[in-house]
Amino acid sequence: MWPISTKLQVSEQTYWQQIKTGDKKAYETIFRTWYQVLCNYACSLIKDMDEAEEVVQNVFYTIWKKREELEIGSIKAYLYRAVHNDCLNKIKHAKIKMNYAQDYKHTAQAGLDSSTQLLNAKELSVKIHEAIDSLPEQCGLVFRLNRFENKKYSEIASELGISVKTVENHMGKALKIMRERLKDYLPVIGWWLFCASAEVLT
Repeated sequence: MWPISTKLQVSEQTYWQQIKTGDKKAYETIFRTWYQVLCNYACSLIKDMDEAEEVVQNVFYTIWKKREELEIGSIKAYLYRAVHNDCLNKIKHAKIKMNYAQDYKHTAQAGLDSSTQLLNAKELSVKIHEAIDSLPEQCGLVFRLNRFENKKYSEIASELGISVKTVENHMGKALKIMRERLKDYLPVIGWWLFCASAEVLT
């Protein structure tokens, strides 16, 4: 059935042969006959009338451009098939774009998180060294030997020529100062700053 009130007096094949020879009037007749019906069909697939009209227009454009190459038995069947396939391609492309956008978003967020972590690590390192530099000279030396060289209190006492008790006092003072200077970072470095193993402390 042709979707117009006035029935066409010639077959689809006749119209197609006329179109193949460049008959614009025959092409216009086919266009007016099927355009809106095909737009409605395309819209039922891709749920967007603007996109549907674009699909149908492209199909008709291709028909006219490649009219000499195409071999069409049923214009109706060809049009529906072409519109259907183009709609499926559009849906597939839209899904690919959406997946790409999601992947890009996740990748960008991961990169941002990594950059933030790196920035925080650098900031923390600067804060730790600033806190250590603020310690009294002997106190800072004892702290460095214990925390960065993993020396025991007895080893530090022997190296500096002081008693183990004096080393303990210096460490107690150092930890108190460090705790105050780095209070905003304790959840991150508390284990390193205050929970050294007994093997190092003794």
